[in-house]
Amino acid sequence: MSDPALYVYAIVPRSATTAPGTGIDGREVVAIDGGDGIAALVHRQDTTPFEGPDDDVRRWVLEHSEVIDRAWQTAGTALPVSFNVIVAPREESTAEDALRQWLRENAGTVGDKLSALRGHAELRIEIGVDVGEVTADAPEIDHLLSEMSSKPEGVQRLYRKKLETRRRDVSDRLADSLYPDFRRRILQHAVDIVENRRSRTEEGTVPVLDVAVLVADAEVEALGVELADIRDSRGGIGIRFLGPWPPYSFADLPSLAPARDPEEA
Repeated sequence: MSDPALYVYAIVPRSATTAPGTGIDGREVVAIDGGDGIAALVHRQDTTPFEGPDDDVRRWVLEHSEVIDRAWQTAGTALPVSFNVIVAPREESTAEDALRQWLRENAGTVGDKLSALRGHAELRIEIGVDVGEVTADAPEIDHLLSEMSSKPEGVQRLYRKKLETRRRDVSDRLADSLYPDFRRRILQHAVDIVENRRSRTEEGTVPVLDVAVLVADAEVEALGVELADIRDSRGGIGIRFLGPWPPYSFADLPSLAPARDPEEA
């Protein structure tokens, strides 16, 4: 490969570049030093992004994340780059020269972010309410059930559909009422929060809140205690608490690739 492209995993302090290991499909990960104490972790390849069956994509994303996590664990900070960001060679420069130029031009911004994120981790928090449990003693559900019990079987089928809708409505109202307080309590322990707009919940559950939070290492345990208190505050509340991870949702890097590069993928 005479003029390779560079697949980029993360922007890191130079201290995280001593043993970056291997990345996607066992490719050797190397550091491109940008000066000013920062570097990019990359592997060399052509400009073709990683595309294929879902199982392959999941494996590649995991291998991508493992490179970032090693660097983050080593240096205590790292700026993750999204999957499939590739810096291509340009007419006037190699990919390596283009990446070095990007590092030089953004050294101040990147250095400030790396410093600000040191000693912090991203956590994912999903809170939902169980529709069956939180509507079990709702008066309007009891009233509907009482009405239904006196109806013929054919009419009861219509009532069961109505009950399903009413239980969902009651759960939605409860979720809306719980959201402000839960968000406030989480933010007491976090320095930043990002809503997950593609929230998915299990069947029979209504989401209350689905967020990524940036938390100082020293606050992780306290946040866990707060979430346990939220879970125990009433029946039917379920919580998923994932992490700690490198700050994927908070890196907010300037665009890495020129127009024709696979960052658009």
